[in-house]
Amino acid sequence: MTERPQMYRFHQGDRVLPFAASEYDARLAGLRRIMQAEGVDACVFTSMHNIAYYSGFLYCSFGRPYGLVVTASESVTISAGIDASQPWRRSHGDNITYTDWQRDNYWRAILSVSGPGRVIGYEGDHLTLVQSEKLRSFLSPSKLVDIAPATMRQRLMKSAAELEIIRNGAAVADVGGFAIREAVKEGAREIDVAMAGRDAMELEIARRFPDAEYRDTWVWFQSGINTDGAHNPVTARQLRRGDILSLNTFPMISGYYTALERTMFMGEVDAASLKIWEANVAAHEYGMSLLKPGASCSEVTAKINAFFEERQLLQYRTFGYGHSFGVLSHYYGREAGLELREDIDTVLEPGMVISMEPMLTIPEGQPGAGGYREHDILFITEDGNEDITKYPFGPAFNVVG
Repeated sequence: MTERPQMYRFHQGDRVLPFAASEYDARLAGLRRIMQAEGVDACVFTSMHNIAYYSGFLYCSFGRPYGLVVTASESVTISAGIDASQPWRRSHGDNITYTDWQRDNYWRAILSVSGPGRVIGYEGDHLTLVQSEKLRSFLSPSKLVDIAPATMRQRLMKSAAELEIIRNGAAVADVGGFAIREAVKEGAREIDVAMAGRDAMELEIARRFPDAEYRDTWVWFQSGINTDGAHNPVTARQLRRGDILSLNTFPMISGYYTALERTMFMGEVDAASLKIWEANVAAHEYGMSLLKPGASCSEVTAKINAFFEERQLLQYRTFGYGHSFGVLSHYYGREAGLELREDIDTVLEPGMVISMEPMLTIPEGQPGAGGYREHDILFITEDGNEDITKYPFGPAFNVVG
């Protein structure tokens, strides 16, 4: 019978990465400074966001584990045989393929890089209990260090290359927004409008990034009662005159997330709804003015809370006012240290990227019922901020159809 290895290297084709090798070298150098400070010999990353951040490879799990092992001298992605050489082509550094004919070859591949008995950095917010036990069994670590908080703090500060891809993403989100605006008409279904925005964005991403891999770009387009939650899925509900609408475009470029969100109305807006809408737009503009170096997330939150409280609207707020951007999506990654919430005291610094996105949800049966939300992406600069979202907000442009 043919001998089947536990792991092997399968490297073919030309490497194509989202960023230059120097970008990944700089990220790994930053990580190794963290490792040295924490006394870590090897990091074993399992999350999509950290693997992509340090290597460029964004995996598709489909029930299989993936990894990235970083030591003082090596950076090696660990991938399943079903992907053949694609992980190597999309990785900075080495790649080992593990086979699945024998259970836990994944951990044997990791061990071949990390070695036994070392101080291991792991992601406490991602590693499952099952895999944690296997880590201990196979690697016999002398000590475990949760490296996730430190890597999150590293990801908060964006490089020039990251700012450029995020800027492109915001422009693509705008393209999707304009396509949605054109598709809105009485009788159209939410899904029809959403597809128009998604297709426009995917074509624009392919135009701007011809060597990228294309995946995960999506739209949430909501109408009527479906606007009450920010993450409500698309349905086949038909648009009716006077409906409140919520436009939400999310282009994904090499694992980098951007977004555009706007309140709209179908054909006309009643007086009660207009009053709520204008109040939320005013909060949005006020909130953006507060995003500058030296301001803390909790301080910004408190000021917007006071703005809504003065107008007797704070009780309709449903979540925080903004968050960081980077390697994340709705199913991986979150830079939770940079969110506009009462319990986050992070101070804004140049190089950070954050949204302003106030939302008010007025319950059914009350005047102005529905969910109102605006969303812009801002770069924190040396003397303030730069709003990179260009699609207009407010009633003057967004009563459509």
